[in-house]
Amino acid sequence: MHQAPTRLTRVMNEAPQPEPVGNLYLVGPMGSGKTTLGKHMADILGLEFIDCDQEIERRTGASVNLIFDIEGEEGFRTRETALLEELSQRTGMLVATGGGAVLSEENRRLLQRSGFVVWLRTSVAHQLHRLGRDRSRPLLQTPNRDQLLERMARERNPLYTEVADLVFDASHRNVKQVAARLCEDIQDHWQPPQNT
Repeated sequence: MHQAPTRLTRVMNEAPQPEPVGNLYLVGPMGSGKTTLGKHMADILGLEFIDCDQEIERRTGASVNLIFDIEGEEGFRTRETALLEELSQRTGMLVATGGGAVLSEENRRLLQRSGFVVWLRTSVAHQLHRLGRDRSRPLLQTPNRDQLLERMARERNPLYTEVADLVFDASHRNVKQVAARLCEDIQDHWQPPQNT
């Protein structure tokens, strides 16, 4: 009886193709463009877009600032992990994570297990430029923003490195051009799951 070729046979006879794996996750510091770029990328790739911070606000009816005030950072991080756990069970989504999502070992495990992770790397100078008038982020409520962002970069950059499948410099370019270029780079390694 004739047997269908195995996956191993196909791989040996054909050039390897990017594999569809779960979701596409954007990680990186605040001001790196995860939300802005993510929306453009989701349109290009045909994915559903979710911004974790905005989704938490939608579900709770409270701003991230208010959640920090009432529940503290620990309470917010608990909500963030619960959301990522839920999203990790789904597929075909582009998820913009919060800048501090990588602080949790559980979150890092969820990201690595359930999708392709892109670190949008940017400089503190670029963050300061983009966040100059932003008063909505609880961790930025300090007069020494540059020192805070430098400290956060030292703490978080190794964690972004740990989870990232691809590192992309997100500074100094037009948003639409960056989104298109990043989608090209991603598709060399990852393909969105096909809707059936």
